[in-house]
Formats: sequence, structure tokens, C-alpha cells
Amino acid sequence: MKVNNWTLRLAAMGVISLPSVAMADEALSPVMSAVQSTTLSGYVSASAIWLTGSNGTGSLYGNGDYSAYNGMGVGPNYVVGRSFDGQEKQDGFNLDVVSLVLEKPLDESQWAAGYRVQLWLGPDASTLNTLSPSSDLSTGDLAIKNAYVALKAPVGNGLDFKVGVWDTVVGYEVADSPANPNYSRSFGFYIEPITHTGILASYQFTDWLSAQAGIANGLGNPKNNYAVGSAQMINSRAGTFEQLSYLGSVALTAPESMGPLKGATLYGGIVQTGVAYYDDPVNFYAGLALPTPIDKLSLGVAYDYRSNGIFENSYENAVGLYASLQITEKLRLNARGEYATGSNGAFGVSNPNGKKTELVGVTGTVDYALWPNAITRLEVRWDNDVSGNGVFLDGAAENAISLALNVIYKF
Repeated sequence: MKVNNWTLRLAAMGVISLPSVAMADEALSPVMSAVQSTTLSGYVSASAIWLTGSNGTGSLYGNGDYSAYNGMGVGPNYVVGRSFDGQEKQDGFNLDVVSLVLEKPLDESQWAAGYRVQLWLGPDASTLNTLSPSSDLSTGDLAIKNAYVALKAPVGNGLDFKVGVWDTVVGYEVADSPANPNYSRSFGFYIEPITHTGILASYQFTDWLSAQAGIANGLGNPKNNYAVGSAQMINSRAGTFEQLSYLGSVALTAPESMGPLKGATLYGGIVQTGVAYYDDPVNFYAGLALPTPIDKLSLGVAYDYRSNGIFENSYENAVGLYASLQITEKLRLNARGEYATGSNGAFGVSNPNGKKTELVGVTGTVDYALWPNAITRLEVRWDNDVSGNGVFLDGAAENAISLALNVIYKF
């Protein structure tokens, strides 16, 4: 029997006895074997954002009288198309989120099993809105980001399943901030679902072809399934089997035989979300990640389209272009340009004159890894209301420029 120093100290103080340790060791060995393969990881994200043209009391109406705000009913820090850096975070310091993950990945055995549990704590968690509607914390700063059982069946190359709450299959960017090239999320991300509750199957046909297909809950009461203050669809917790969601994706990865294009990935996905109150919203996504002949420069392009997401026969679409250049081992530059259009109400825009939504955004991010395990990013973002309706800040500005500092520690 192997006994660590801490256990020996407890035995010396009479707190425990070595025979009891031996008995416990023998009795718990199967459980401990499972626990030892579980990993604990996560991150803490904090930010500071300065929105130019706003002083916290209104850039045009400094006396706090917002009654003349172009009929939009918005505040002085209003920005549109933002997922985790809306007006409540502008002009201030923020705790974004604390992410805690317990996971046992699938191993190489034929009948492998594992799990993943990811909890979000902090202001960003309220956006997910994934706790039980009966809970007092259903809209609080705690959310279940992932909670699924992973299973493998010996079918062909191995058929993998996720059963529970899992991430959506569409999108160039993801909800977890450290995995994105920029701090702020894109217009395309804004109209995508984030998580689903159901079952997802994944299969790797060859080294260059993989696919996913799943069935999940549809949307029941929209109050419980949409992000607060936006039209973005989140986790489909409510609903019945009469309102199921269906989703799938295909990924093509260029093999070594394609030379300079080796590693390029073409991805396509679709999500049809079942609802009871109008035609089903449908998300279409296509993305391309592309290496280049220039060393350490990579490019990407993403296209999102959603129909019926705001109301019946409404539409929203967004295209984004991405570039990332690794200057040194610690310094990386990331850029994103995007163009988005949609029906009146798309991306959180409400135009009193009924004009369609039309937005342009340019984002530049400097990522410098000065401390171990830490991500430090400085970002400048400019958004423009092409339609000329003045949807930013106090409801009269056509431009919004923000400067954000983001610090993340990963463990």
C-alpha cells in the first residue's frame, strides 16, 4: 500500500489509522480509478471597455432625458449585435465569467464512456439562461454550459454520442472566449444558437471527412429560451417532442497530398429549431479556415443566415472575414471585418421608419502572452449603421467605437 505524506501525518496525530486507510483504499479503488481519469480545467475572464462618445449619462442627452431617443427606448451606451459585451458592460470594468470544467474524455476502447460538465459563473452566465425555470437562479449568474454523457459504439471507425447539454454545431466563433481570435463576438455569432439539449452523433469517415447529426428540444416559451434583451436563440430547454430541433454538419479537411492547402477546413452546418408559435427558425452556416504561403498567417471566412428568427418570414445574414498573424512566440495580431443585413429588428436593431438593418464592423486585436497561462488582449472595434438610422449610443449615432482590454487566466 502506498501512503502519501499527508496521510502519514494524519495517522501520527491519531486522526486516522493506517488499517482504515488500507481498507478504504481497497474498497474505493474502482471509484478512484474513474476519478483519476477526470480532469479539472477552466478559466477566469475579466475586461474593461471604453465606449467613445458616451459619458455614462448620454452622449447627446447629458441631462438623462432619454424621451427623445428616436423612438428606440435605448440608453446612452447602446450597441447592437453584441452577445457578451452589450451596453451593460460598456464604459466600465467587468467580471465576464468564471468557467469550471470537469471532464473524462473518451479513451481508445471500443465501448468507451465519459462525461463533461461545464459551469459558468458571473454576468455572462445569465445570457445562457440554462437553469430550470422553477429555480430562483434561472436568470442569475450561474448556468450549465455543458453537461453530457459521452459514449462510443464500435461501429466502423467508432460512432460517438453526446447525450445531455452540448454546444451547437454551427459557427466560426464559440461562446468560450479563450478559443476566439477576438474578445468581442461577431454579428454572425449573435444569430446562432449556443447550446442544445438532446443527443448528438459524430462519425469520422476518413481523415478528411467527418459529420455530425443530432436531435434536440425545440423552443417552448420564448421568455425562457431567448437571451435577455436580444433576439439571439439560446438553449432550447423547454418545449415538447412536437417541437423538436434537427441539426447536422459536415467538415472537409485538406490532406497532406494537397500541398500548401494541407489543413484547410471547409465546414457547413444547419439547425432547424422547432417552435410552436410560427414557422421554424433555420440557421445555415458555412465556414472556411485557410492556411497561406506566408508563414504564420492564416485566413478565414464565415457566412451565417437565419430565417424566421425574429418573426415569421424575417431574415438575418452576416459574412465575416478573419486574419491572424503570429508575429513572435508571444505576440499575435487578429483582425475581423464583417457585413450584416436583415429585416427590421435584426441584430437588436429597431428602426422606427421600418428600414432594413444594415451594419458594418471592423475589429482589430493585439494578443500578447506576457504571463504564463494568461491571455491579454487589447481590442479596438468600430461598428457603422450603413442604413443611416442612427442605432448606436443614444439612438442617434451612426457609429460606435469601443476599446476593450481583456485578461484571461486558464487553468
